[in-house]
Amino acid sequence: MPFKMRSILLTEQKSPRIWAVILFFIVVLSAAATAEGPVVHIIPVSGTVEPGMAAYLKRVVASLEKDESSILVFAMDTFGGRVDAAFDIVETICAVPRERTIAYVEKKAISAGALIALCPGTLIMEENTLIGDCAPIIQTSEGHTEAGEKIQTVLRAQFRTLAKRNNYSQVLAESMVSKSMEVYKVIREKRSEYMDKTTWQELSEKEKEKITSKTTIVSEGELLTMDDKEAAELGFSRQSVTTLDQALEAMGFGACPRVWVSESWSETFVRWIQPFLPVLMILGIGAVYTEIKAPGFGIPGIVGIVCLGLVFFNQYLVGLADYTEILVFIIGFLLLGMEVFVLPGFGIAGISAVIVLAAGLVLSFQNFVLPDPSLPWEGELMIKNLGLVMGSAFGALLVSMSVVRFALPKLSKVIKGPYLDATLQESRAESTEALGICAGDQGIALTTLRPSGKVRIRDRKVDAVTQGNFIDPGTPVRVVRITAGHIIVETIMEKGEK
Repeated sequence: MPFKMRSILLTEQKSPRIWAVILFFIVVLSAAATAEGPVVHIIPVSGTVEPGMAAYLKRVVASLEKDESSILVFAMDTFGGRVDAAFDIVETICAVPRERTIAYVEKKAISAGALIALCPGTLIMEENTLIGDCAPIIQTSEGHTEAGEKIQTVLRAQFRTLAKRNNYSQVLAESMVSKSMEVYKVIREKRSEYMDKTTWQELSEKEKEKITSKTTIVSEGELLTMDDKEAAELGFSRQSVTTLDQALEAMGFGACPRVWVSESWSETFVRWIQPFLPVLMILGIGAVYTEIKAPGFGIPGIVGIVCLGLVFFNQYLVGLADYTEILVFIIGFLLLGMEVFVLPGFGIAGISAVIVLAAGLVLSFQNFVLPDPSLPWEGELMIKNLGLVMGSAFGALLVSMSVVRFALPKLSKVIKGPYLDATLQESRAESTEALGICAGDQGIALTTLRPSGKVRIRDRKVDAVTQGNFIDPGTPVRVVRITAGHIIVETIMEKGEK
C-alpha cells in the first residue's frame, strides 16, 4: 500500500511536465502550419494583349499551378489586344483551380482584358476602374470596323463559359460583346434576374404578370461597360477597394507572404521588339535581295540573316514558331546559299528561297498552319500575316533598289578612297590604234585618192585621205599624221625621195 501511494505521488508530479511538453509541440506544429500557409503571387497583366503576354503568363502559371499553396492574383491594366492571345491566356488561367485565382482590376480591363478578368475565380476592382466593352474589331480598307457575327458568336460562347464557371450573369457577360443585345433587370417573386430582349418577348402574359419591376441595364446599340460600383451591383466584382492590401484582406490573405512576379529580360525584349517586326522584315528581305544580286557574300547577307533571325526567334520565344518553322527557315537559307555561291544569276533556287522564307515568316506569326473554320479570326489573321509579309517584301524591294541607285554612288563622298576618278565620257575608239598604224609608216595607194581612197600599209588595207591633192594608184605614200581616226598621207616623191 505504501508503494502504491508513492507511485501515485510520482505520477502526479510528472504530469505537469508531460503537459508542458505536449503544449510545446502543439505550438511548434501550429507555427509550422502557419509558415506553410498560402503564398500570394501578384502577376501584372498590363499593356497590349498579344502573343508575348500570352507566353509570359503561360510560363508563370506553369511554374505555380502545381503548388497548391500558391494564390495567383492577376493585376489588370490593359485596353485589350489580339483575340487569339486572349484565348490562349484564358486557357492558361483556367488550368488553375478557380479558388486559387483572383483578378484585381487596378486601372482597367477593357476588351480582351475584360475576357481575361472574368476568368479567375474572384474579381475585385479598385475604385474608379473600368471593365467591359469587348466588341471584336477588325482592320479593313475603310479602317477599323466591328467584326461580323461569326466572330461575335465565338466570343459570346467564351463569355458564357466563364460566366457559368464563376456564377456571373450569362446575359450580362454576353452584352459586353454584341451591341444588338438589350438587357433588362427584372424582379419576379421578390427575386432579381437578368434577361435579354428576346427572352422578355418570349414570356407569356401570365409570366409577365409575376414581374413587379423591369429596368433596362444595357440598351440596344451599346456595350456593357461598368465601373467598380456597377460591377459590384451587377454581381461581377466582389467589392470595391482602394488598395491591393485591402483586396487581399477582404479575401483572407492579408497576412500571407507576397511575391511580385515580373517578366524575364527575354520576355521584356520580345514584347519591346514586337512593334518593330515589320521594319525588321523589310530590312531583312531587302538585304537578302541585295545579297542575291551582288557577287560573293558580304554585309547585306549578314544584315539580312540577323534581321530575319530576330523576327523568327522573337516568334519562337512567344510560342508561335516551332520546329516546323525552324526547318522551313533552314531550307530557305540553304536555297539562298546555293543561289549565292553555287548557281550563277537569279534562278529557280533564288525564287524558291524567297518563297520558302516568306512561308516560314507567315507561319511564324501564327500558331496554326491552316485556319480553323470554327475560329473565324484565324482566317483573317492569316490574310493579315500574308499581307504583312508581302507588303514587307515589296517595301524591301523598293528600299534595296533605292539604295543601289542613289545611296551607294554617294558613298565615295563620305568614305575615304582611294577611288578611280577617270570616266569614259570623252573617250572614243580609234580604229588605227587597233591596227597598229602610226605617223611615218609607208605604204602604197591601192585606189585613186580624190582626196580619199584605199592604201595598203604593213599588209593592211585601210582608208586614207590626202591633204588636198590627188594620188594615183600604185604611188608610194607615207603617213603624215593621224587625226580623229583619219589617216592623212602624202606621196613620197613630193619630198624628192626615190
